Formats: sequence, structure tokens, C-alpha cells
Amino acid sequence: MALSKEIKANIIKEFAKDEKDTGSVEVQVAILTKEIQILTDHLKEHIHDFHSKRGLLMKVGKRRSLLDYLKRTDVVRYRELIKKLGLRK
Repeated sequence: MALSKEIKANIIKEFAKDEKDTGSVEVQVAILTKEIQILTDHLKEHIHDFHSKRGLLMKVGKRRSLLDYLKRTDVVRYRELIKKLGLRK
């Protein structure tokens, strides 16, 4: 259930600060958000896939900690990111 290279490249292109930026908080959160959406759709069909559910919860926790870090360091970038991704606070 990993992201394809094309989808990941499009996400990086959209959220990166420059062409070599692949690890900024915005890019990491955007990639995690897409992976969370894919896993959520998978778990709606396969309810008893507990290994994937654990992976989903770990991704959600990682995204939460990255968002908390961004909120602590730069509130403006945090608000822009959650608005762009359509996340609630």
C-alpha cells in the first residue's frame, strides 16, 4: 500500500520549498496524509486487517507530532498547511 513514485513526486513538487526539498515538515505531512487516506479506504473494506490498522495509527501519530512541531516553531506555516491539506486543528 505504498505510494507510487508518480504520486509521491507530485506531492513533493506541490509542497516543496524548492526542487531539492524532500524532507521539510510540509512534504512529510502531505505524504503521510495521502498514505493515511489510502489506508483508511483499505480498512473500510478490510475491517479485520489489524496489521494495517496499527500502521495507520502509527502514521497518524507521526503526522500529529510533526504538526505539533510545526505549530510550535512557525504558526503561520502550520495554518497554511492544514488549510491546504483540509485537516482540522
